[in-house]
Amino acid sequence: MNTVVNDFPKPTIKVDPKLANVWKSKPGRELTDAEVLAMPDSEYMNDKQLEFFRTKLQRQREDLLENAGETTEHLREDTSIVPDPADRATIEEEHALELRTRDRERKLLKKISQALARIDAGEYGYCDETGEPIGLGRLIARPTATLSLEAQQRREMKQKMFGD
Repeated sequence: MNTVVNDFPKPTIKVDPKLANVWKSKPGRELTDAEVLAMPDSEYMNDKQLEFFRTKLQRQREDLLENAGETTEHLREDTSIVPDPADRATIEEEHALELRTRDRERKLLKKISQALARIDAGEYGYCDETGEPIGLGRLIARPTATLSLEAQQRREMKQKMFGD
C-alpha cells in the first residue's frame, strides 16, 4: 500500500484561551479575528462564523467600490493638457498603474460575490478540491479562498512545473 507523505508545514495559530467562550455572547458581525480563531473546532462554519465572514466580505466589497469611485474622480481631474512630455508620461503611467489596480480589484469583487454565494449555499469554508475545511486562519487572511492550504500549494507546484 502506497502512502503519500505531506511535507507541507501546518500553520500554527496562537489562540488566546480567554477568548474561548466570548463568541457565545456576541453576534457574528461583532466578533474579532482573534475571537473567531479561539472558537472550538467543533463550531467550524457555524452561524456566527458565517455571519462574521459575510460581514468581512461585505465590508471589503464596500471599500473596493468606494475606491473605484475615487479612481473615476481622480482620472477625470487629471485630464488637463500638460505641455511637458515628461510630465505627461508620468501622469499617463500613474493612470495606467491605477487602472491596473482597479482591474485587480474588479476581479476581487467577483471573487467576493462568489464567496457570498458560497455562504448562502452552505459551501463556504470547505475546499473545492478535497471538501475538507479550509481553516479559519486562512479564511481570515483571505476570505475569498476556495482551496485549503495544502490544495493551493499542490496547485501552485503543478503550475510551477507545468505552467498554466
